[in-house]
Amino acid sequence: MLLATMFCYLFFYTGRHNFGWAATEMATDLGISYAMIGWISAAMLFGYAFGQFVNGNLADRFSPRNMIVLGALLSVGANVAISFGTTYTYILVLWALNGYFQSMAWAPGSRLISNWWEREERGKAFGLYTMAAGSSSVVTFLLSILILQNGIPWPYLFRLPVLFLLFAAIVFFLVARSKPSQKGYPDLYPDLPNQPTISWMERYRVVLKNKRFLLTSLSLGFESMARYGLLVWVPVHFLGTVSTDGEESLWGSLLLPIGMALGAFSFGILSDKVFYGNRVRSIGMGMLLAAGTMLAIYLTPPENWQLGAVWMFLAGFFVYGPQANFWPLSPEILGEKFVGTGVGIMNTSAYLFAAMGEPILGKIIDSSGSSTPVFLALAVICFLSAGTIQLSSYAAKPVVHSEIT
Repeated sequence: MLLATMFCYLFFYTGRHNFGWAATEMATDLGISYAMIGWISAAMLFGYAFGQFVNGNLADRFSPRNMIVLGALLSVGANVAISFGTTYTYILVLWALNGYFQSMAWAPGSRLISNWWEREERGKAFGLYTMAAGSSSVVTFLLSILILQNGIPWPYLFRLPVLFLLFAAIVFFLVARSKPSQKGYPDLYPDLPNQPTISWMERYRVVLKNKRFLLTSLSLGFESMARYGLLVWVPVHFLGTVSTDGEESLWGSLLLPIGMALGAFSFGILSDKVFYGNRVRSIGMGMLLAAGTMLAIYLTPPENWQLGAVWMFLAGFFVYGPQANFWPLSPEILGEKFVGTGVGIMNTSAYLFAAMGEPILGKIIDSSGSSTPVFLALAVICFLSAGTIQLSSYAAKPVVHSEIT
């Protein structure tokens, strides 16, 4: 079930992280600024954040398997429709809807994995799941570079890569099941006899009153702002808002998502084996190292894209790696009955912050005429993430399901 979910998510970003590669040509064709491109990106992130708030709760009630497949199919349709767009408003609205469709996968996938894996091994399981997401960025970056280097216009960035998502969704639907009992095995966490039904309002109430969880979500918000700052603006950085060697330097950008994928896998294991389940310490260390790497990118001359590519690998590794340690905190802080709702609200915070960051970072590029100052801003954001997760360790003990029933 883990491998099936990973396989499907391996191609989910082909319908989302393709946008940064289309941004430069899209801005030229539509005659808009990078700040306006930032608002299109933000629209998707706002749609995703709203969807996480809704779909995380729904994943605790309905079939995660069916939600993931439906989201994939709708996202494919939205991407194809965008490829025919000729106006700013048309693309803005459809990209916002695509954000909602894309949000129908992560929290339901987390719910499905939690149903199949024991608590003691969830760090490894979520690390692999997050690695699949990071690897999805690698797939998307690779396909996008190949499309651009063959002189294919930007609309095809929204048509061709998502065909892989369509195939993966079909395979996932045929293989995956939402919980062990659907394959004839006993459920790991069955409902207890005479246990009161938890309403959707009660799920939100329990999650939103937990101070430790809210601080954790705030830290994830800063982490996600840094992550999307890289994913959206690094392609612009390598495509020529700075003086680089053109097409050759594009391959340097591929090290960013490779670093993200390896970071997610590594931090999933580190939190279990090295930090002995202390995910807060693991996250804090990663985000501090990410901040240092951002400063190194800022200080590296843009013309030296080879060294910049090495820093990009490390930036991806340390920015995205800690995210694998956030997701297991949802059941650990809230209890088993609130995994979907918790992950959904965590991701709501993540994408609200990411959405707010995109227009700001785009404005920085417009004002400075260079993408380099973006990395100084990202360093500050990484420091904020590290500081906030440390504060969460001082918060009150979590309220779990057994305490409210």
